[in-house]
Amino acid sequence: MKRFRYLVLCSLIVLLGTSATAVAQWLSLPLPGTPRTPDGKPNLNAATPRTAEGRPDLSGIWRADSQRWNENLVPQGADAPMLPWAAELYKHRVETYGWDRPEAYCMPHGVPDAMTVAGIPWKIAQMPGLTILLFEEFHKYRQIHTDGRQLRADSDQPAWYGYSIGRWEGDTFVVETAGFKEGSWLDNSGHPHTEALRTTERFRRVNFGHMEVDVTIDDPKAYSRPWKSDTMRFTLQPDTELLEHLCENNRDLPILERYWRGQEQPGASTKGKQ
Repeated sequence: MKRFRYLVLCSLIVLLGTSATAVAQWLSLPLPGTPRTPDGKPNLNAATPRTAEGRPDLSGIWRADSQRWNENLVPQGADAPMLPWAAELYKHRVETYGWDRPEAYCMPHGVPDAMTVAGIPWKIAQMPGLTILLFEEFHKYRQIHTDGRQLRADSDQPAWYGYSIGRWEGDTFVVETAGFKEGSWLDNSGHPHTEALRTTERFRRVNFGHMEVDVTIDDPKAYSRPWKSDTMRFTLQPDTELLEHLCENNRDLPILERYWRGQEQPGASTKGKQ
């Protein structure tokens, strides 16, 4: 029992130690253009806003409805079709409570992991030719180019968030991303990927205050076939703004590292392909 409590405490330290600022959105700023109910509150069930071209406008500050998708991207009751080395690495990360996840080293979340941290919002800024995702956590961003350019077959400068292009299929915004740097995790439980990862995200704004996103993972070096995430749901955060959030120094990391390194069997391989 004591050991179990210690493990839980370790996990909480990682979670709290990497988030240096409060996640509560304290700003209260009534924004123009927000549909409202008779009592003046934002009407999240109002119609989906649209651009001058008639496309859904995804712009706004969003937050995941559940932490579940951040913990495990795979649909409930299913398993990701991991290759043996990936399954071994994933098992190790689960058994050690993911103490060495990238955020513990002040490194960013990946795709789609950065969107799914339920306590921390993110913003979409949609404009002609470009859509930008701004993440409050660690002050990071993604660029999704919609100017007709094509994804390169490979990249000599891989990136944490890869390189993204977007297009519209009816009212669904489809984003393809490649050129990833190895090292990020697909979710907090530790599903791995390699530089061969390609993701396809599908964004659907259901109405003014609700959005759904699903992601297809295609990485032939880590998985035996492409697989689809659970459908993730997000709620608009109206009349507010993002806050500064920095990861300055996780001072608990050396303690966690000493503990978990000491638990590993001498000579055991837990690295795999990061």
